[in-house]
Amino acid sequence: MMITLSTGSLFTLPLKKVCELSAEAGFDGVELIINQDFQKTNPSKLVAELQEIITIHSIHAPFMSLDGWGSQMESLRISIELAANRGIPLVNFHPPSWMGLEVGFWRWLYSVRDFQKEVGRDGQVAVTLENMPWVGKYKINPHILSNTRHLIDFIHEHNLYLTFDCTHMGSGKANFINDFYLCYESGRIRNIHFSDYGHGREHLLPGHGILPLTRFLNHLRNTDYQSTVTLELDPSEFPKAEAVILESLKEILSFLRKETGKGDEQVRMFDREFQPVP
Repeated sequence: MMITLSTGSLFTLPLKKVCELSAEAGFDGVELIINQDFQKTNPSKLVAELQEIITIHSIHAPFMSLDGWGSQMESLRISIELAANRGIPLVNFHPPSWMGLEVGFWRWLYSVRDFQKEVGRDGQVAVTLENMPWVGKYKINPHILSNTRHLIDFIHEHNLYLTFDCTHMGSGKANFINDFYLCYESGRIRNIHFSDYGHGREHLLPGHGILPLTRFLNHLRNTDYQSTVTLELDPSEFPKAEAVILESLKEILSFLRKETGKGDEQVRMFDREFQPVP
């Protein structure tokens, strides 16, 4: 099991600095979110520069419009081509939004019969779909495939893999562990986005929300899961000073290593009690 950091967790910092902090903290690598830094530049050259700092285990395709990256379908294609060319094994993307009237993307998604063959370059790159959150006062999920069983049926039928997002699932079901097992037993999970959820806020530090994250990690520890666990936090969860950010990352990583059984560090077990370095 590899523990990585989503570069979106520190998107207020330059990408190279995020990778440097991740490497210094001891993460096994990063998930690279394709963002505005990839506009008007050579994406392959930029990725190569980042790979000199730390291993990139996955790419998150753009979830916003970027100059030069085209539609959702085109930006996913470019992301997969970039991953294949740079030896990055996985690309994750969000499903279409019915609320955003992404009809063309929706139709395309259902038209692909075998994502690993047709989109993932004959399995060269693992293509994963991410489960999405429930938002707003009335807890609406604005994306398709919000029902867990429907999601699992779809990824089986279209040969897709899954990025399981804890905070997204927890936004609709605080006790999300049963849904995790449904997804795990599908054999399709290739990445896990790890963070807390509470009071309408996503991607919180463990213990800053209401999710049973220590219990979840203990369950995960007892499975045969051997892929990545990606820490994906809101940058507002971190202090401003880089030195303190680094210490916070080290503490969170120690927690994850202990609770997943990946390390022997003698760090305290906690769920709600975790506090970042002040």
